[in-house]
Amino acid sequence: MPSLPHLVAITGLCSSLFAQAAPITYEIDPQHTYPSFEADHLGGVSVWRGKFEKTSGQVVMDREAGNGGLDIVVEMDSVDFGLAQMNAVARGQEIFDVERFPQARFRGQLEGFANGAPTRAVGELTLHGVTRPLTLEIRSFKCVPHPLFKRELCGADVYGTLQRDQFGLEAGKNWGFRMEVGLRIQVEALAVR
Repeated sequence: MPSLPHLVAITGLCSSLFAQAAPITYEIDPQHTYPSFEADHLGGVSVWRGKFEKTSGQVVMDREAGNGGLDIVVEMDSVDFGLAQMNAVARGQEIFDVERFPQARFRGQLEGFANGAPTRAVGELTLHGVTRPLTLEIRSFKCVPHPLFKRELCGADVYGTLQRDQFGLEAGKNWGFRMEVGLRIQVEALAVR
């Protein structure tokens, strides 16, 4: 039978292990998170690329247990194609109609954990007033101690594909534009104190 000091040590170790396995909340770092996209122009003439400059949200994750969730909001008026004229068109009624639909939102669960890292986010995207299922592939994921803030920082490179006409974004469809949009999202999130 273990002695009292051994029981205290074992209890302390178990408490420590359970504390480490608790979910951690991370805030999206807007200065290091930029959802970007690729969309067809004129049925394959070229590929237009753009990104969104303003993103916020939270990730709650328990890497030991292999689960987590996320809630991410993108401000649609922050779209940037690198061309002011195109940005104005994209913000207008013809495409994103940001006055009526100012935000896009992705809510989902982190799944497929391997060695403490999620490999996909499965959830729903609300865009242009329409909510549809979306699965995102997490191709790289890493957490490190932030050198300045002394808190854990996690980052990922995320990929996905959507059909924009399924969200009511049909600009150019009658001219032969392809509706598939490729997503590539660089994201960083810092643990909340």
